[in-house]
This record gives sequence, C-alpha cells and structure tokens, in this order.
Amino acid sequence: MSEGQEIEPQRWEYFVTPLLLHNEAQILNNWGGQGWELVQIIAGPAGGNVAYMKRKA
Repeated sequence: MSEGQEIEPQRWEYFVTPLLLHNEAQILNNWGGQGWELVQIIAGPAGGNVAYMKRKA
C-alpha cells in the first residue's frame, strides 16, 4: 500500500432470529446459504434460543 492511502474498514450487517427447537440446523443452513455467519446463540427471554448472525455489508 502506498503512503497516504487509507484502509477502508470492514462493514458488517447483523441479524437476530429466533431458532425453533425442532429444526435449528435447517434454519441456520438457510441463513448460511444467504451469506449469514452465526456469531452466537443465546437463550431467549421468552424461552427457546436466539441466533445472532452477521455478514459483510
């Protein structure tokens, strides 16, 4: 890289979705097929799990 040239920061978009307990893999595979990467799964406030996803913007 030449002097004075700035590096563009990586930009991400995020998505949060509930995971139905009987088909988590299918849900995650569907989102993964659209370019979403799983970041974390946590217990949801109303029960069940919630997936946090990201992909390059």
